[in-house]
Amino acid sequence: MPDRTNSVGVFFNANGERRSEFQSCCGEMFSQLTMTEHVEATATALGKRTVDLLVLDLNGYEQLSELAGVGALIRSRAGAPVLVLCAYEHSAWLPELMTYGQFDYRICPVLNDELQQAVEQALAVPADAAAALQQELLDKERELRDLLGVQRSLQRALSGIDSIESMSAQICLALCNFPGVRHTAVLHMKERGDLQLVAQESRNHLDLARLLQRRDRLLQSPLRDVFPPLLAVARGEMVLLDAPEKAGDPELAMTLHDRCVRMVLALPLRAEPGGPELGAICLMFDRHITFSREQFACFSSLAQFVSFGLGMSELKHRNEELSGQISQLSTVDSVTGAANRRAGEDMLDNEIRRARRYGLPLAVLSFDVASFQSVNDLYGSPAGDQTLRVVADVVKSRLRTSDLLARMRGEEFLIIATHTTAADAKRLAEKLRGALAEADLPRTAELVVSLGVTQVGGDEGSATVLDRLDASLHRAKRAGRNCIDVVE
Repeated sequence: MPDRTNSVGVFFNANGERRSEFQSCCGEMFSQLTMTEHVEATATALGKRTVDLLVLDLNGYEQLSELAGVGALIRSRAGAPVLVLCAYEHSAWLPELMTYGQFDYRICPVLNDELQQAVEQALAVPADAAAALQQELLDKERELRDLLGVQRSLQRALSGIDSIESMSAQICLALCNFPGVRHTAVLHMKERGDLQLVAQESRNHLDLARLLQRRDRLLQSPLRDVFPPLLAVARGEMVLLDAPEKAGDPELAMTLHDRCVRMVLALPLRAEPGGPELGAICLMFDRHITFSREQFACFSSLAQFVSFGLGMSELKHRNEELSGQISQLSTVDSVTGAANRRAGEDMLDNEIRRARRYGLPLAVLSFDVASFQSVNDLYGSPAGDQTLRVVADVVKSRLRTSDLLARMRGEEFLIIATHTTAADAKRLAEKLRGALAEADLPRTAELVVSLGVTQVGGDEGSATVLDRLDASLHRAKRAGRNCIDVVE
């Protein structure tokens, strides 16, 4: 411990209780310790004599603007020791204050022994100043080399923007190149405030989805107010947690410690300064690291790179959506507004592949409007077309946005129901049959509808599925009026 007869300190905080706590904890480490509650008084104390250590306690402040002049205090030290104590939820202030000069810092809350150790380190004078400077230069060189390596890896990951998921996976891999990183994750903000975990890379067997108890709608997680990446999105600023227990959630702290996580850094992603959050990147470390100004700046740049990549990928997908809207003109049935046969068959092919890839259930339904031809014969094709439009509107209003209605031929329609089993599809068929029976149809007193239902098998192609569904529909027609046939 430094000789207290030679140590002069100044401690700044507006709260008298905080000043008393520091006096009780660290007062004996100084021959003279001045307590100040205003920036002006602190500047005066620094000007009276040589001060070995300035301690800036930022706890109790909610806005950095409330600390006007703190940056000037740091600048006035001209490299002399400064220790900043900063609350966990305001850790984003640290890189901003580093623009005024260098300092050591601790994230609060801190235990007494941790605070004493920080003060002791700040007051320590190296035995060999030249050797210490040489080591500092070597450490800085290694630090910059590590940062450049991560930056290059990330630039390579961002070269493929075709898929947000695959690009995010590559981003996570790239960020794991930083020394001490054991887990990385990319969170992406989807429509309507739905924050999703799109990728993670774990070197410590930590599953972030299990930790947060979900993969999407993460802002509804019980850990929203304590876990760094969720805080980063909610607050729109960097969050640094240098010890899991400081988050204030014992269960979270225990889980992270069990996975050798000692520190968590999260940065928000946004397309432009002040713009809406696109998500966050999260890095978990197996050791404590006191970041330098250059490291904070590099992480900020990495977050900008990732934001740019996500933004470009989203723009690409929006362009594809516009192209899809243009092509829709050739894939929509002009009478009913439902998809035409070509689009229906293409969608069925796509959904079968997706269901097989992810092991999801997929059901298809077919229905036939048996009274359509009689309306055509009695009142002409305009009345028949109007009947089909009403039928299509009634059915579409009962389907989910992920389902598809296609007009396959004449009065026959196909429904592709994603994430749906045969049992659920049968219930949907019953609901549709009831809705159509109550529909207000033009120039017809009664609507006769037959429905066939089946669930896609694991190895089936669309042709086989449509053949089975066609047979099911024919059985429903033969069974009588308004019947449903389910084929396993």
